[in-house]
Amino acid sequence: MASDLDTVRVLRALFNDMPRAPQGLSGLELMAWIKSSMTDYEGGEMAYMIEHITRNSMLDIVLHMRESGHLQDDAAFDETVTLISTEEGRRTFRDRCINAQRTVDATERLLKRARRSMQADQALFVADPQEIERFVSGQASGPGPLFAEFAAREEVREIGVFDQAPVQVHEFAWGFVVEQQNAWNVYVAEVWRQGTVGYFDRFLNAWKLEAATPLDDAGSTPAVPAGLLVDDGISSFSSLSFELEPGASVTQVRRWLGEAFIGRMLPRMATKVLDDAYDFPASSPAS
Repeated sequence: MASDLDTVRVLRALFNDMPRAPQGLSGLELMAWIKSSMTDYEGGEMAYMIEHITRNSMLDIVLHMRESGHLQDDAAFDETVTLISTEEGRRTFRDRCINAQRTVDATERLLKRARRSMQADQALFVADPQEIERFVSGQASGPGPLFAEFAAREEVREIGVFDQAPVQVHEFAWGFVVEQQNAWNVYVAEVWRQGTVGYFDRFLNAWKLEAATPLDDAGSTPAVPAGLLVDDGISSFSSLSFELEPGASVTQVRRWLGEAFIGRMLPRMATKVLDDAYDFPASSPAS
């Protein structure tokens, strides 16, 4: 712990060039002197306050490092006290603190990237092959308990998501897909339970990232069928939306959605989306 002497030394070093009140002033005289000192300070009262706040922050930093950092070494502490006793030295010290914080931030980003790599093969769920086969063959299950749960949510009813009954509903263990007029809207139960609105951007970022990620050891990336458009789920209040351009093969797209997207991509995407600590790249590859 920093001693009283340490504190006094740092205070004197930091504030040696700041105005000091004369001895023997009354309370009112002292207040008037402080007001005058702030007004007369170069840059005015705001500059005076900022300078005081900055130096007090430096005081906290130095004493903290004296207690638990490298300034426990007496020689290093003496050097720092000498350094912060001048304006130029204080600038140098501030620059060191800023650079140290940048290093901490960079390290945190690297750790997040490492966590991303560790999570790459994790999946929120394992798709049921029979459910996928049913979807690929176009056999809609119809609305089930998960559809009913989502449709009963207050925000879903207020927005009127299903005021018009969907043409087809494919329900899975993890959620459901609404299909109508060559379009598919994907709804993931764990996402809507945590608040759909907060995940529109994250799901789209997850799609962009996953679309450029190999599906197997051979390194092949998902070959998105020609004519298939992908968008966020805002308009349908879903996790993600797919739409087929006129003339594209519905059969081919349905198979790809079932086997590649639902079977392999979506489980990994959902894991990343729901992990608030997962930091998507600033610029995900475009699909």
